[in-house]
Amino acid sequence: MNRAKKLTLVLSVLAGTCSFSAGSLASPTFSPATQLPAGTWVDLSEDLCDVAEETHRYLSQGHAYDPATIHGGTTPWLNTPAERIKDTLTFICEVVAQDAQAGRSSRLTDPEFIQQHFEIIRWSPDQQRAQQLSEGKPLLQRLPADRLLLTKYYVRLTDGQTAPSAATPHALYGLPHDEAQLSLEQADARRDQITRYRYGKQAIVAMETSPQPPTRLSDLAPPLIWLSRDDLEGALLQGTAVVNEPGGQRRYFNVHRNNGIAYDRTRRPEEQERYWYFKEVPGVLGYGKDADYKIPIRPKVTVAGDIFQLGLGRLILLRTQEHGEPVFRLTLLADTGGAFHDNLYQLDWLSGYYRDWDDYHRHNRHIGDYAEAWLLLKR
Repeated sequence: MNRAKKLTLVLSVLAGTCSFSAGSLASPTFSPATQLPAGTWVDLSEDLCDVAEETHRYLSQGHAYDPATIHGGTTPWLNTPAERIKDTLTFICEVVAQDAQAGRSSRLTDPEFIQQHFEIIRWSPDQQRAQQLSEGKPLLQRLPADRLLLTKYYVRLTDGQTAPSAATPHALYGLPHDEAQLSLEQADARRDQITRYRYGKQAIVAMETSPQPPTRLSDLAPPLIWLSRDDLEGALLQGTAVVNEPGGQRRYFNVHRNNGIAYDRTRRPEEQERYWYFKEVPGVLGYGKDADYKIPIRPKVTVAGDIFQLGLGRLILLRTQEHGEPVFRLTLLADTGGAFHDNLYQLDWLSGYYRDWDDYHRHNRHIGDYAEAWLLLKR
């Protein structure tokens, strides 16, 4: 029996413009709210507008361009007219421009303004699904009924090399030569014939570290930059790598297409078989069905999540505990990852640019692991 059949209550709200459903206690719920609790508001409104504009541009391609994500929600728990998401993104930038012209503080950090101009939808997590995946994961085992798991991801800073070495034996590869000139649709139509679907990550790593492998991936695909194993894992996990070059210049690499193997949430990152081929890009990019068109994103105002159920471009208000005090942040759902298929208990916050896990942890250890979350829609 699917989860839709397990629902025990369906609430119709706002004359049918949005619908919310509450199932068993453990199911995700999206319920109307009128008041927000107290807390300090962080103002990154200009960066938020930048991501809103780019996300709006992607959504404007229309449902047919990317039906998996350009919609207002596909689940019984939440369904919103897709145009309301675009209208909300437009409104964000209108407010930012008006406030800048008037020389005043951003009204997007004023809870009274938010409550007056936005419909507020409280999101409680899918505890049932979280518990199914909680073995060996204490944060999921302790997931509160009223807060999402808030993981954090970051843009990986690395000292990549233009040639392999003992310290940097692993490459980020561009698309294999046999599909370099193919569109995603053309390549997928040849799934049984092309290199990308032939190898899992463990086989590729073995090719690079074996003294005499029968095949080298570097003969089949162009190496873009050579990394250490730690930096390779960080790039695959985060989806982006930024290489510092002499003179202070940076090169950006973003995931392009993968080998079609699903991310296995029961295995550690280094044990995965999922593998991504990369592309050099002008900056940090979020979601896009292909690397030819992905959404430019910014740290601290972007979250990754289940865009397949929620719909791309949701404005999400988070309330976290930082240094033990409640802090509000407005974010946009403009990215995703392999862990977010059928995942309505978690968001992943883009926290910034860091060298490694220790560097990230020093800058973010004061932020709690769980967050209250509200979806906002312009009234």
